[in-house]
Amino acid sequence: MTASKAVTEAQPASTSKTTTLSLKRVGIDTYRENVAYLHRDCAIYRAEGFQALAKIEVQARGKRILASLNVVDDASIVGCQQLGLSEEAFVNLGALDGEAVTVSPAEPPHSIPALHRKIAGERLSRDDFASIVQDIAAHRYSKIELTAFVVACNQGELDREEVFFLSDAMSKVGRRLDWQEHPVVDKHCIGGIPGNRTSMLVVPIVAAHGMLCPKTSSRAITSPAGTADTMELLARVELPFDQLTDIVHRHRGCLAWGGSSDLSPADDVLISVERPLSIDSPGQMVASILSKKVAAGSSHLLLDIPIGPSAKVRSMPEAQKLRKLFEFVAKRMGLAIEVVITDGRQPIGNGIGPALEARDVIRVLKNHPLAPNDLRQKSLRLAGRMLEFDPDVRGGDGFAIARDILDSGRAWQKMQAIMAAQGMKDFDPDKPPLSPLSFDVAAPHSGTVVEIDNVQLARIARSAGAPRAKGSGVDLLVKLGEQVEQGQALYRVYAAYPTELAFARQACQRSLGYRIGAPELLLPLQLEY
Repeated sequence: MTASKAVTEAQPASTSKTTTLSLKRVGIDTYRENVAYLHRDCAIYRAEGFQALAKIEVQARGKRILASLNVVDDASIVGCQQLGLSEEAFVNLGALDGEAVTVSPAEPPHSIPALHRKIAGERLSRDDFASIVQDIAAHRYSKIELTAFVVACNQGELDREEVFFLSDAMSKVGRRLDWQEHPVVDKHCIGGIPGNRTSMLVVPIVAAHGMLCPKTSSRAITSPAGTADTMELLARVELPFDQLTDIVHRHRGCLAWGGSSDLSPADDVLISVERPLSIDSPGQMVASILSKKVAAGSSHLLLDIPIGPSAKVRSMPEAQKLRKLFEFVAKRMGLAIEVVITDGRQPIGNGIGPALEARDVIRVLKNHPLAPNDLRQKSLRLAGRMLEFDPDVRGGDGFAIARDILDSGRAWQKMQAIMAAQGMKDFDPDKPPLSPLSFDVAAPHSGTVVEIDNVQLARIARSAGAPRAKGSGVDLLVKLGEQVEQGQALYRVYAAYPTELAFARQACQRSLGYRIGAPELLLPLQLEY
């Protein structure tokens, strides 16, 4: 495997003099944004005419970063002879605490005129998107400018050519991987469904078959758990890049955090403003997913689009429209894609939260009698479709091959090998490390479970402390279509602290997340696997 990395440096501010200060690490997490701190009484702040939220250029050891300036009045945060950097900025600069750094005003990003045209509703060219993405990846945009770009793209709804231009530009900034073999397969879900840890089952099944499946996953941002959060209970997920590639070559797969891989770095920056705004437009979703898959060296992608009343996609026509957009852009980028539309009416598996989801995954891998069947069946169907990317597997045979790999124990053996290579941790699925406080939520009356609200159950799990507290979350005891009696427990909530337990109770009082009614109110979905 070879990797190339396109490094885009900030342009030096040629018109302004630079000034030296002492670097101070300020322990503030600014999430994907470089932030610098100057004292209001600093002579440089006054002489250079800096102002709050302005962009400045910071240089040390020949490396430059751009940062948004915050002005402080408390000398305990940063003194008059110091420049403070947030955690993100400090790591990106790579200098030492107390080291001399030079500071100067930063020139405006070159792509600002293109941004203004998009705000005005104009259609942008391929070169326009390339320029904007390069500036975003180099942290030349402020949060205000990033937000303007995201909102403009959302309101104007990019046409399919613009989505391709954005996807292609994002894939070309940062690291590009080449595994030197074919096919390289991956699987992705557009999200929005709690549980749904199918990747942790699909990867060992596909890898046990012999196909290359390097899976780098995200941590949770607004969900109760991401794949990396769950895998972290079983093995290390933050691995040096060289070690990760060695694991993939030796074991045909991995399950690691992708945050340090520098694949499509502009996407990580855009997500930092998309998620707080709850903006996830089709064009930006397509660009986010496909840019990372292409940059990661994937040749074939299986995409899962769940539909349901509380899923990201609510109807089959909406899902079909999104499928066509993914297929158009993927083809233009040289990526073979197969889109499957799945049941998103309820969480997949029983657990919502890292420890509970890890329990479900291990139980399925070990063919445990308490393994959630919906997680098992969906994972087998997805793995079967991925196995059919292998030219030696006949169409329609994938499911049976996947089931044999799982039932025979080969998937569990492969998962153990991957876990050992990444740094295995002790985990007993029959005694998972759950948080100590809990309460049950009971059915208000008898009847059939006809609806489960994915959004509300995810909100309850997060109120209980997931994913930060890995043992917190929601354990589902009843699923769609099941009969319940008044007072019967629907689910159990786990929390680590009394305050979080109280927050979760308040969330449950606002809405249980379950609707119980007559059996005929449960409508089946016509899905495509």
